[in-house]
Amino acid sequence: MYNCRHGMAKTSLHVSGNLPGLILGVLEAGPLHGYGIAREIEKRSAAALSIGEGTLYPALRVLEQDGFVEASWDTSGSGPARKVYELTPSGDQELGRFRQAWREYSRSVDKVLGRAPSIQRA
Repeated sequence: MYNCRHGMAKTSLHVSGNLPGLILGVLEAGPLHGYGIAREIEKRSAAALSIGEGTLYPALRVLEQDGFVEASWDTSGSGPARKVYELTPSGDQELGRFRQAWREYSRSVDKVLGRAPSIQRA
């Protein structure tokens, strides 16, 4: 977003539409519980992306229903059991599709934001 009043650019990152792909990308490295997924997204993005529980868990539920992740309960540690999520083979394929779509989207945005062509005014 651009703030005209102050004359400075502000970054506004919206992850909601990209959250499923981000989750799949994190789970590619191995199984994690929800809190771990959120922290890994934050870590990999150098704290630019922050995912709250109210956004994360519904997305995980949809990914599980779609067969892209599987959930199981980890009771091995001390304390309460934690639900752990793991990428499925179809989730791995979906991640590939997401990456391809992201590359195409990114290239398109780069074309728009790159050096603007001269516009002939009448």
